Amino acid sequence: MARKVVIVGGGAAGLGAAGGAKAADPANKVVVYTQFEDVAYSPCGIPYVHGKEIPDFQALFLADKQSYVDAGIDVRYETTVRSIDTAAKKIRVEGEGEVSYDSLVVATGFDYKDPGVAGAGLGGLYYVKNIRAAMEWDKVLDTVKKAVIVEASALGLEMVTALAHRGIETHLIDPHPWALGELCDPDIAAPVQESWAEMGVTMHWNTELKGFLDNGKGHVRGVATSNGEIACDLVVVATHKVPNNALAMAAGVTAGSTGGVVIDDHMRTSARDVWAAGDVCEIPHGLGGLPLQGLTGSHAYAQGKVAGFNAGGGDRAYQSVYVPWGMVAGKWMIGGVALGEVAAGALGIPHVVGRATGISRARYYPGVKQVRVKLLAEPGTLRLIGAQMVGGEGIKERADFLGVAVRKGLTLHDLATMENVYSPPIGALNEPIAVAAQNGVAEARKGA
Repeated sequence: MARKVVIVGGGAAGLGAAGGAKAADPANKVVVYTQFEDVAYSPCGIPYVHGKEIPDFQALFLADKQSYVDAGIDVRYETTVRSIDTAAKKIRVEGEGEVSYDSLVVATGFDYKDPGVAGAGLGGLYYVKNIRAAMEWDKVLDTVKKAVIVEASALGLEMVTALAHRGIETHLIDPHPWALGELCDPDIAAPVQESWAEMGVTMHWNTELKGFLDNGKGHVRGVATSNGEIACDLVVVATHKVPNNALAMAAGVTAGSTGGVVIDDHMRTSARDVWAAGDVCEIPHGLGGLPLQGLTGSHAYAQGKVAGFNAGGGDRAYQSVYVPWGMVAGKWMIGGVALGEVAAGALGIPHVVGRATGISRARYYPGVKQVRVKLLAEPGTLRLIGAQMVGGEGIKERADFLGVAVRKGLTLHDLATMENVYSPPIGALNEPIAVAAQNGVAEARKGA
């Protein structure tokens, strides 16, 4: 029987849920509420428009509004959902009053963690999120001579590179000793930081934000840090993503240790007929079940498809994640999957390491790039538990492959004898993953 599926949030998870609900039953009535003017665009592309790699913001839109009308999805733009009543199966919508549902999907996304310092209300603080706001900030960037990025998160890395490309004097402050300090290992981050220095970026590591400084007219004039003041015209606040969970928490939905909504393998929450997807919820890591929150857009979309399909009357499970990741930072690509050395050490997980430095194409082919690979494996079994890489190209494809390898329990022995494509323009004779695995097997034998 057809259902009325209501979705709160119009990001990747929300639109994935809308499509999933229609896939479960085309007769389902699907209504999406979003606070913003648009849906169906890629916020992940915003830094690259700022950096001029992408010529304009219109390129980031994936579909026009009419396409959702044609698909039978009712998107309510610039509309705020004030509350959820799970017992009555209703939401209260500003301007509409009470709206009933058969199934509800909460896909309210993320907020940036509050820096918790004075001056957070000043003008000139840029939180990269909404595309319409980004269009206005892009005009502001034309007037900016000096900017500060707060924290070397994934977004922070992208914005550092973007502003440097823009010709803006760029300063980065972060409490960790290196970029992506909670995810990336220092040997992988080092080439990125070297390239930033070449681009004129000034990095302030082991430096805490103490406050935003007022110019006396309600606009930021700089930041106060644990190592002194840095003057600037603009601050990009790229703090850790936290779940936008207020609506769900007020409705009594259970949250986990990350603050994200707890869901089961079908994306169901603790409340009857309520599902959740995307940055608002937490997902178990495939290695040990460690709860994770704030993953990528591809994760949010996949979760939304499952949540929406099940909310629409279907039956589909969502698997634990191993989180292959990758990005461009400075002049390099970096990426990996599951655990790096820093994370494994912090969690007390013993591991064997195999390393190799190879090339992306035949050594004689124009444009050949270095590729550095590090593999982590379980002692004894040598089952792969993680990887990190830095190189000039080919990082994304290797991260995807290694994500499957970790999920399927492949070992260093398997990877040491893997087949690989050899074609001068796209692949070298010796695949760096295979060489790293061979070196890891050799190191394990030495320690046996």
